[in-house]
Amino acid sequence: MGRRLGAAMERLRATAVVPVLREERAQGTTEYAILVGVLVVIAILAIVAFRDKVSELWEAISSGINSL
Repeated sequence: MGRRLGAAMERLRATAVVPVLREERAQGTTEYAILVGVLVVIAILAIVAFRDKVSELWEAISSGINSL
């Protein structure tokens, strides 16, 4: 009886628990990928919206470095 119960528990763990853990790991990776994508879109929109200011800042940094 004990051996059969142990084998049944092992099958249950192999079929129920392990796939759930793998799904959670993949879900975390997907969430990070979506977060990075959203941040990239926000950065692009900010650069486009403030193009003139970014250009001025870039020129100031460039001239500061060249004056060294």
